[in-house]
Amino acid sequence: MQEFMPGVRSVLIITKSWKFKTLIKKLINDDFSSQVAHFITPFNYDNLKGVHKALNGLLPSDIRVREISSTVPEFHARFSVKSKIYHYKIYNDTIMDPFHRNYAYHSIYKLNVATMRDAARHFVGKHDFSAFANTSRNDRVPNPVKNIFHFNVNEMGPLVQLEVEGSGFLYRQVRNMVALLLQVGREAVPPDIVPRILGSRDRKELAKYSLSVPPHGLCLLVVKYNEEHLGLPPGGPETSFGRNHSISKCKLPSF
Repeated sequence: MQEFMPGVRSVLIITKSWKFKTLIKKLINDDFSSQVAHFITPFNYDNLKGVHKALNGLLPSDIRVREISSTVPEFHARFSVKSKIYHYKIYNDTIMDPFHRNYAYHSIYKLNVATMRDAARHFVGKHDFSAFANTSRNDRVPNPVKNIFHFNVNEMGPLVQLEVEGSGFLYRQVRNMVALLLQVGREAVPPDIVPRILGSRDRKELAKYSLSVPPHGLCLLVVKYNEEHLGLPPGGPETSFGRNHSISKCKLPSF
C-alpha cells in the first residue's frame, strides 16, 4: 500500500525522538495485519497503558498498535520467528470489483485453480529458492534454503486466495512464486515446471516464464514465534490491549 509508507517512517521518527533502540522491519509496498516490533527502553515501566495510548495518539490513522507487552531478553522480533503466513489475493473476473482493487490482483483470464494447486505442492518442503528471489541490498548473506510448510490455493467465487506458510522467505519470493502459479493457472506452462525452476537455482530461468506480481495483493497475515521466547519476565507490567471508555451502554476502544 503506497499510503502506508509515511506511517512506517512516522514510527521510526517517534521511537527515535524517545531515544528507544528499535527494530522495525519496513515492508515496502506490502500490506500486513500482524507485524511485530520490539524496542529497548532506558528504564522500566510500571504500566504500559499510557505508552500504548500515546503511541496510537501520535500515529496516523492507518496504523494502530494493538498490543504492547514486556518480554524476556531472548525475544527478538526477527530472529525469534518460527514461521510466517502470507496471503496473496487474485480477483479472477473480467470486471474488477472496486472494493477489492487495492487488495487483490486483477486477472481477466480464467484460471485453472486445480492445476495451480498441483503446481503449489511442488513448493512444499525444504528447497533452495535462489531462482525465486530478487537481489536485495538488505540481504547481504541470505540463506536461500527455506522450508515451506503448506501452500494452499483456495477459490472463493471470483477470489482466488493463495496461502503460504514457511520458515522464512527471501526478498520477493512469495510474489515470484505467485507469478509462476498464475502462468500455470493460465495454462501457459505445466505444473511440473516448478521443480525444474527450483532445481536451476537461477533467477534468469524464472524470468523466461513470469515476472513478479504487483505488491498490493500481498498480505503478511501471521507471524509465529518460538514459544520459549514468548514468556513474560517476572515482575513485569501487565500486557496492554488498549483502553475502553463507556459511553451510554456501548464500549468504544480508545486508541
